[in-house]
Amino acid sequence: MKSFCSKAPLIFLITFIIITNCMFSEAQKCRPSGRIIGKKPPPGQCNQEDDSDCCLQGKVYTTYECSPQVTAQTKAYLTLNSFQKGGDGGGPSECDNKYHPDDTPVVALSTGWFNNKSRCLNNIRISANGRSVVAMVVDECDSRKGCDEDHDYQPPCKNNIVDASKAVWEALGVPHDQWGGMDITWSDA
Repeated sequence: MKSFCSKAPLIFLITFIIITNCMFSEAQKCRPSGRIIGKKPPPGQCNQEDDSDCCLQGKVYTTYECSPQVTAQTKAYLTLNSFQKGGDGGGPSECDNKYHPDDTPVVALSTGWFNNKSRCLNNIRISANGRSVVAMVVDECDSRKGCDEDHDYQPPCKNNIVDASKAVWEALGVPHDQWGGMDITWSDA
């Protein structure tokens, strides 16, 4: 009996550490924060350049306040966007209130990674296809809102998006017919 009693505190401590570790790990995951019900855009109000999606009437879109944790090689999904005037990116970029030409390597990050403008005008390194490119963060890919005029009647972004200019796609050596979406990793540069 004495042998069991001396091991009980150690077993309790190990169990406590495992449970606490699991709870902390679970808290690090990014969970949906809400939903938006899609509305049909007014005629001519959703720019579908670069195969951008328009909101669909009645479709439910998931929203996020967060993004996955940033690491040395954060996994993400690269999408295509035009940041120039008249492009599918909508208005001027949030970081500098300017438009950016398609031949400039710039990106928008999902809301959690954009982190209240904390990455504005900072560079990130994007890696894929055996290459890497440095691009400047100029905008947010809003994961909280969408399907309205401010968001060009496009759905909210998913929480793991790096929305990139054509220059980024070219630098990664992706053939033009494959532009639109691909898995990448990124890190702060």
